[in-house]
Amino acid sequence: MSNLAAVSDLHVSYQENREIVESIQPETPEDWLLVAGDVGERMPDVEWALGLLRDRFAKVVWVPGNHELWTIPDDPVQLRGVERYEALVEMCRGLDVVTPEDPYPTWRGQGGPVTVVPLFLGYDYTWRPEGTSNKTESLAYAHSTGVVCTDEYMLHPDPYPTREDWCRARVAETERRLKECDQSVPMVFVNHYPLVRDPTHILRYPEFAQWCGTNLTADWHVHYPTAAMVYGHLHIPRATTYDGVPFTEVSLGYPREWRPRKNPPQLPRRILPTA
Repeated sequence: MSNLAAVSDLHVSYQENREIVESIQPETPEDWLLVAGDVGERMPDVEWALGLLRDRFAKVVWVPGNHELWTIPDDPVQLRGVERYEALVEMCRGLDVVTPEDPYPTWRGQGGPVTVVPLFLGYDYTWRPEGTSNKTESLAYAHSTGVVCTDEYMLHPDPYPTREDWCRARVAETERRLKECDQSVPMVFVNHYPLVRDPTHILRYPEFAQWCGTNLTADWHVHYPTAAMVYGHLHIPRATTYDGVPFTEVSLGYPREWRPRKNPPQLPRRILPTA
């Protein structure tokens, strides 16, 4: 019996996280693994981790997080924006890892079949702090509190003028593809960010939500036949339900975050079949 399992936010630049990644194993040789972004910042680190996981799992599906899209000074690959994303896709194809640019695969284990839909959508600053009405105001508020995502300095949208322009283009193209899917087969959405804003309401710093998703996907989990929604980014692993659809945050996070928890990280997390 195969399982559909998931992880995210492995952040393998930290040695402790690399050791956890080295310990990740499937329950059965037929298991699939969904990787919901933020494997690392440097292209060689991303390739190492995905290659290791692909050697162990029957199929690996990857979506980019914001960290993979950063262009940092010590990365041997200095591509920016769309060119960087395209290079990541080609790297994954060389590893036999499924990306958002590939045909959506069908998982046929217990609880299936389901169409696995890897997404790359980004964010558009519509999840703004209370009291702000536009991006300029929301960013100004974030700077006043000192809570500013590193994306503002490292994640470049080239050739798009802004990150929100890139997001809107990605959403439009993804909606076109989703309309072509067989709507009689349930979908498992995999995205670095949640499709709805609700999971961000527990953030310690609510102003960070503006870097966590877009209102453009708020109804996708009810508009499309959704069996589950898998995401990361928030570093708050938990399971919630919205409109009857299970949402699961599957992140590992930074060592300073997972180390104080009572139980060590148990990865990967099973999505299907449900207990």
